[in-house]
Amino acid sequence: MASSGGPAVVCVPARDEVERLPRLIRSLAAQDGYSKANRLRVVVVANNCSDGTVQAVETMIARDETACLAVRLIETTFAPVSAHVGTARRLALDTGADWLVADGCADGVLLTSDADAWLPPTWVAANLSALAEAEIVGGRLVIAYEREPHPTVAGLNDRIERYWRAVRALEDQLDPPAYDPAPRHGDHTGASLAMRADFYRAVGGLPPLDRGEDNALVARVQERGGRLRHCPDVFVRVSDRAEGRAKGGMAPEMARRRLVASGGDPYLLPTAEHWHGLVLRRAALRRCWPAATTASGWSEVARQFELSDEDHAAISPASCTNAIAFVERVSRRLEARAAKPLLQDLDAALAGFSRLLGAAP
Repeated sequence: MASSGGPAVVCVPARDEVERLPRLIRSLAAQDGYSKANRLRVVVVANNCSDGTVQAVETMIARDETACLAVRLIETTFAPVSAHVGTARRLALDTGADWLVADGCADGVLLTSDADAWLPPTWVAANLSALAEAEIVGGRLVIAYEREPHPTVAGLNDRIERYWRAVRALEDQLDPPAYDPAPRHGDHTGASLAMRADFYRAVGGLPPLDRGEDNALVARVQERGGRLRHCPDVFVRVSDRAEGRAKGGMAPEMARRRLVASGGDPYLLPTAEHWHGLVLRRAALRRCWPAATTASGWSEVARQFELSDEDHAAISPASCTNAIAFVERVSRRLEARAAKPLLQDLDAALAGFSRLLGAAP
């Protein structure tokens, strides 16, 4: 891991986060490798705030709490139709990319997190290290309870984590990604993403969606052949609050889990067999590369996966730089027209994984 911080910008959207944003900023000010002589760049986009978020950051700057940071605070008000996390995170990342260009940092890195997260002092350095062999890095989400959780909630969280570990174990059996070796986690959300600024520009930046903007950016990177790394050294603590600011973020998920734990609806997830078929299909697609760039190779792929000339034009195998791009582009086409996966109760799904993982690949 790097002993001194490289050229990087941490880009954070914030809306009415006066209570939690200062905690994030303090964790950024404590990042390894940065100092008053080598300050970590931070962009905060405070959008549509009405609770003193901007004033809280200004107070921290005035009190010299950000001495190891170079902070650019942008206060803005988006129109109602665009007042969401996608536009705010996009503005923060674009501002960070422009900042690096202005400072002549050809190898600069963009990182993004959420205003209610807080980071270990190794976070930036671990991301920079992981980017040595990847184009984008996702950080593991560690639920940090703001108060002692009910045992039923904590138990549900543990079982959900077991489910996603089982998905990765299935991948390791059937189609292990060489660029993302085990042990790895499976998270790549806006709470912790890092990528090189030049690659961010090359893929067209972050899609300004009102939800899922983080996954959409990751998809853009992969469809350009970028390697997605889930390094275990990169993690971020996220709040377990049930009321958040972003659609489809962690807060609605925490609310859902509390409802389930209190005896509400069952917690449903795709079956183990769904993931088994998906991983096998991706493995088969990977084996088709690079033959799929030839007429005869594509003809076999089209026959096997029922792809049309329209699919060929959209996938453009000849423009795929590697197997990652090919697999991702074909998978997007197939998944867009596939039936929704069969869902089942979490414990039944875990039992299904136990059966599959105990069997030979």
